[in-house]
Amino acid sequence: MKYTFESTIERCETGGTIKIPFNVWEICKKEGAVPVKVRIGETGFICNLEPEGKGYYRIPVQESILQMLDIHKTYPVTFRVTQSSAKDSPYSTANPVRVIDSMEPVIQPYDGLCGQSCVAMLAGITLEEASNIMHCGEWQATMDKIVGALNYFGIDHSEEIIYTNGKEDVVLPKCCIIMEKMGRYSHYLVYFDKKGYDSNLGVIDHYDVTKIKGYMEVYVR
Repeated sequence: MKYTFESTIERCETGGTIKIPFNVWEICKKEGAVPVKVRIGETGFICNLEPEGKGYYRIPVQESILQMLDIHKTYPVTFRVTQSSAKDSPYSTANPVRVIDSMEPVIQPYDGLCGQSCVAMLAGITLEEASNIMHCGEWQATMDKIVGALNYFGIDHSEEIIYTNGKEDVVLPKCCIIMEKMGRYSHYLVYFDKKGYDSNLGVIDHYDVTKIKGYMEVYVR
């Protein structure tokens, strides 16, 4: 899984640093020493993320890398930790659980099941079935677990999350999973064919893209 956002480089004693605009533990389920492969613009390198505390990290940029970059310029930044994979699944991208050509809303009975609801909507299954495959309860669904479930069901998707952080000029793909900022957690919903499918609100005919923290494309025909 790749994670993508835009940022500038800040100067520090060892070269430069880039603040990651999301909680790495919440999204990636990684903590402690986190080795990553980073790309800033066209420049790639390998490093360990530097913890700030409470799941937040920075990307260290060594002086030798910094010399190839402009400290005042905003760059697209991408980093990769690990990828989830489908295990013991009867499905594949060539034989998915269904062809996504429509979407039915799934309403969660109580808060904390939005990630499972997204998987249920995309796979065309019940919320209980999605929760069983993901092996998680309320407030436990992360993007990593959602991706693992999509892989299990053979639902093809992008390998990167695009972080837009409230931009107004975002053009969403036909289908994607959206992350909205909600307190210390993210709220997940499905976007399909110009409509939002929210496990709290149902179908949203005109979705407000300024609410978006980030999104991951789901490939549909």
